[in-house]
Amino acid sequence: MGRQRKRVVNSEAAPLPRKDEKPSVFHRKEKKKKVDIGKVFINISIGLCIFSLIWFFYALYMRSSLAKRVVTLHPSPSVLDANSSSAKVSPERFWGSYRPQVYFGMKTRSPRSIVTGMMWMRQFSDMDVNLRHTCEQGDRLQGYGWLMHDGITFGVQEIRDNDFTLTTEFVKRMGGGHGGDWTWRITAKQHSSAPQAPVISLMFYAAADTQGSLEAHVEERNRLASITGFSEELGNFKITFRKPVTGELSSAKYASYNYLQTVSPGLEKLTDIVKHSLNHRFVYSLPSGEKRHYIAVDTYKPPHQQNQQKPADTRKESDFVVHQVTVQTPFQIEILFESGSLHNRPNQLVGSIMTQELEKRKAEFDAKFERTFGLENKGFNQAHIKFGKAALSNMLGGMGYFYGQAVVQSVYNEYPLLYPEGALFTAVPSRSFFPRGFLWDEGFHQLLLSKWDPQVTREAIAHWIDLMNMEGWIPREQILGDEARSKVPAEFVVQRNENANPPTLFLALQELIEQLSAHPDKAAFQPTLPFLRRLFPRLKTWFEWYNTTQTGPLPNSYRWRGRDKDTNLFLNPKTLTSGLDDYPRASHPSADERHVDLHCWMALSSGIMSSVARLLGEPYQDYELSHQVLSDNNLLNELHWSEQLRAFSDFGNHTQAVSLQQEKVYVPPGQPRHQFPVARLVRSVRRAPKLQYVNALGYVSLFPFLLHILQPDSPKLEHIFRDMRDSNKLWTPYGLRSISKADPLYMKRNTEHDAPYWRGPVWININFLAVRALHYYSNTEGPYQEKAAALYEELRTNIINNVYRQYVETGYIWEQYNDSTGRGQGSHPFTGWSALTVLMMAEQY
Repeated sequence: MGRQRKRVVNSEAAPLPRKDEKPSVFHRKEKKKKVDIGKVFINISIGLCIFSLIWFFYALYMRSSLAKRVVTLHPSPSVLDANSSSAKVSPERFWGSYRPQVYFGMKTRSPRSIVTGMMWMRQFSDMDVNLRHTCEQGDRLQGYGWLMHDGITFGVQEIRDNDFTLTTEFVKRMGGGHGGDWTWRITAKQHSSAPQAPVISLMFYAAADTQGSLEAHVEERNRLASITGFSEELGNFKITFRKPVTGELSSAKYASYNYLQTVSPGLEKLTDIVKHSLNHRFVYSLPSGEKRHYIAVDTYKPPHQQNQQKPADTRKESDFVVHQVTVQTPFQIEILFESGSLHNRPNQLVGSIMTQELEKRKAEFDAKFERTFGLENKGFNQAHIKFGKAALSNMLGGMGYFYGQAVVQSVYNEYPLLYPEGALFTAVPSRSFFPRGFLWDEGFHQLLLSKWDPQVTREAIAHWIDLMNMEGWIPREQILGDEARSKVPAEFVVQRNENANPPTLFLALQELIEQLSAHPDKAAFQPTLPFLRRLFPRLKTWFEWYNTTQTGPLPNSYRWRGRDKDTNLFLNPKTLTSGLDDYPRASHPSADERHVDLHCWMALSSGIMSSVARLLGEPYQDYELSHQVLSDNNLLNELHWSEQLRAFSDFGNHTQAVSLQQEKVYVPPGQPRHQFPVARLVRSVRRAPKLQYVNALGYVSLFPFLLHILQPDSPKLEHIFRDMRDSNKLWTPYGLRSISKADPLYMKRNTEHDAPYWRGPVWININFLAVRALHYYSNTEGPYQEKAAALYEELRTNIINNVYRQYVETGYIWEQYNDSTGRGQGSHPFTGWSALTVLMMAEQY
């Protein structure tokens, strides 16, 4: 066989490499490198995309989670049991005058209560319809308020209209399973100055609030004799309207009767429904024989809405029944509520039986008032004692039970959210102007009420603390339910969770602790310890919330959040959260501010936290340390003492060279002026602000003294006492004015529509703290003891005399008092913290 033939390669083929020639790998390596870098780049890009997506969804989740925190309630068990206000658990407090916003009305402490109330109007007057129902300053009554009210079983109120007086009385009787019975008595008397006896229409009503039903029972053609009803909380019940009489056992008076039976979409609509059902077609026969047309409820005709842009009301409608009786003064009428579950009723609570019960309750009230406050023993006359009883009674009669949802917002929410539904049992500052709960007011309210009834204070504090969210924030203004919301301007409805309010509830807790320590065996004080134990987990979170959200720029300094943002429109941007509204702070709000009043509130709160923890056997050392640090007078001097002012002061970005000036609006020649914007008052800054002490002398300067932070031997007390007693600065014959008369912002308007508020007038809550502090320093060993004692006597006397004098002259206790004349001003009646005058009279601090 022949050998294999050689392969022939044509000229186009690449030459075979020689044995001594190495193969070239450069191009292959470069190609591989390019492929590797590309893969890495792609992998990194994919990784970054995945990471970005994860981060995006995590951020979304976190934002959603953070957004929900503002409306997520605190996780610890509620201080109050769910049924603590029910008729079964608390029958004696179930029914009450818990509708402070109306002149006279009652409801139960339940979320959807049957409500009862009274309206009235004078017939044949100059004004066609002068219907009175909700407490309104515009009604210009000569005076109204509770003269006696024990907070539980009875109340006596006097309402002085132009030419007649209505006395409203109620008495409760326990029995059955639904809070028992009650009776109202309304007595009408003309004033001696009235030229003829007025003819008055009283309208008594009952309204269901989305649950329960009412049925009207009519006799004699148009006289509503009674209402029967049923609700889950009340079972079956009956309301009987007795005929008017001239006196308790006297003969019946001639009267005309009308009634209205309809439905209401909400309790805030009741006045409007009555107004839109009035008719002038009815005839009243006067004693002289003359017949005159009078105004009365007839058929409800809803107002015609022409261009109705509002969405239709989707709320469930509820029964609403009105009984109108028109009668000439003098007369007396009784209304009787009887519970279907009270079977062994010895007699009806009417006529002489009611009178006996009333007299018995009044005597018990008088004895308890003297036992509690000892005003007679202190030498006060009967007129002063009557005033003291009225001040206390107005606060007790101003307790309200509210239920609903607050409107809240955090920085993580684009729009406001509804807070979880909740209940609030609280005193209110003013029945006419502020008939709702205010956080910092309530601490002052409970200082007085805790002396009268510690159980009321425990319940009120528990209701407030149970409204806390998981962050430890409590909405500072509680606007719960449609009735409450109808009285509030829209800009104040939304509550923001970065905003605090002075934690004055700690003052009331301090009082409860002192009561328990002084009388551990007294039955009234023994529930305080288990109450504190349930309160403590939330109290810790509340304190921590202040300590983290309101911190200042330096260690152990504090700053109020929530100052007004639009600095161009305010002479000095307000700090509503501090409770002192337009009190001068740094002219240009910044994160560099340090607020002396908040520092002192935190010093006080940490001390009380330590006391509560000790009492409960809980770790107290951290609170004790915080208290020692914040109470350190050297730290206080370092952060807040202004050598220039020789007083304690805020610190911030500030200038005093500010004023309100008319802004210039350019109007082209020949153009009509009315087509251009109205010139406003805007702030003019003549000298740039700088970081410095604010140097405003007033209430804020006094806080280290007011809350007993200063040591009794502190030389700073000498400066404080000197400024307090200087009539060119803080002293007046009526109390301490809110800011020095020598201050550039004294009595200056904050905007063209914003009158001075905390810039001069005398406020009773801060004056109470001043009297209380003077009492403390006058009873504590130190070089300024005698000076404190002298100031104490003088200041206390001035405040008591002026508040009493204004009450006698005007018929009201007032929100504030003019520092030049002592005259009451602002909202009235204001038997919130102005009622602390009673504690000054009693010298109980």
